[in-house]
Amino acid sequence: MDELDRLDDAAAAAAFRRLVRHLRHRTDAQNVDLMGLAGFCRNCLSDWVGEAGGLDRETARTAIYGMPYAEWKALHQAEATPEQLARMAESVKRNA
Repeated sequence: MDELDRLDDAAAAAAFRRLVRHLRHRTDAQNVDLMGLAGFCRNCLSDWVGEAGGLDRETARTAIYGMPYAEWKALHQAEATPEQLARMAESVKRNA
């Protein structure tokens, strides 16, 4: 059994909430950069929350972003550079 599966659900939930709050605070960390480095971003987290909780996409994204996604995007998301997009594409290949 993976040690992660032995982790108490309350501890896992607290750590997850801390991660989400950290990402809400660090609006300078662009999703495209997160994808380029780690192969996941806030949208991925919201998709995973939606799948796990049976939530529609907008409800799940609002839970992760702390506001409607369109509002967060307008306030915080910059246009991705070709370099960022290339790094993201390479990183995403590693997810398979």
